[in-house]
Amino acid sequence: MLPERTRARLSLPALAAITVCAVSACSRNSEGIRPVVVESQQSSLKSRETPADRARPFVQLGQKYMELGKLELAQENLLKALKYDRQNVDAHTLLATLYDRIDDRTQALLHYHEAVQLAPKAGAENNNYGMYLCKLGQYAEARRYFDAAFADGFYSAKASAYTNAGTCELLGQGSLDLAEADFRKALAFEPNNAQALFQLANVLYKKNEFFKARAFVQRYDAVGQPSADALSLARDIELKLGHADAARDYAQRLRDQFPESEQARALQSPPSS
Repeated sequence: MLPERTRARLSLPALAAITVCAVSACSRNSEGIRPVVVESQQSSLKSRETPADRARPFVQLGQKYMELGKLELAQENLLKALKYDRQNVDAHTLLATLYDRIDDRTQALLHYHEAVQLAPKAGAENNNYGMYLCKLGQYAEARRYFDAAFADGFYSAKASAYTNAGTCELLGQGSLDLAEADFRKALAFEPNNAQALFQLANVLYKKNEFFKARAFVQRYDAVGQPSADALSLARDIELKLGHADAARDYAQRLRDQFPESEQARALQSPPSS
């Protein structure tokens, strides 16, 4: 996901410069004064630009090119942004995302780490870094950064962070109780978070709490995002509960909606006639 703080906007110095030029163009040079005053004002404004001001347009271009899938142009502009402002968190985050996309793990890790070093209390940066560490199999280390993301009182995407943390806990074969707590907290922030609903059903199934698992997989189904994994899990839950008819219904949906999936091929019972 791209950083929330990156916004397409002109800096105040740029707006001021545009205003000066517009006023100059509309006034008549009745006294024969050369436009050197305007140039002086522009030079003064430019001299007051911060590194972040100079980097901003390149960050915006980099983000736009990434959205268009033009990754080489995105990389070029984001590296230019860092030439002006080595501490630009958005540029580091976008570059990390870009390098992750092209599977350059060394550079992705470097820029994710740099972003979180520059913004150590920011929820988005900590969540991003935790996700990437989890992808690399560094589960215990990832938890540290998820915890930092939770602690950011201004972070608006805590449901995402808790869902990522719980998923990472499962991938690392960690505590089912901790994963369950993560998914429940995610749902407290976002009750229809499909990933949290599915993963909580999965955790409860693993804990042999089949009635509870059934309730959450049904809530997932009601959100309207069917998946082969969820239909397979729902079937298995119904089998554990001894509901053969309901299990057959889920199996049939799995065959109908995802006929080429591994889950459909793994079904042992033949299609109902």
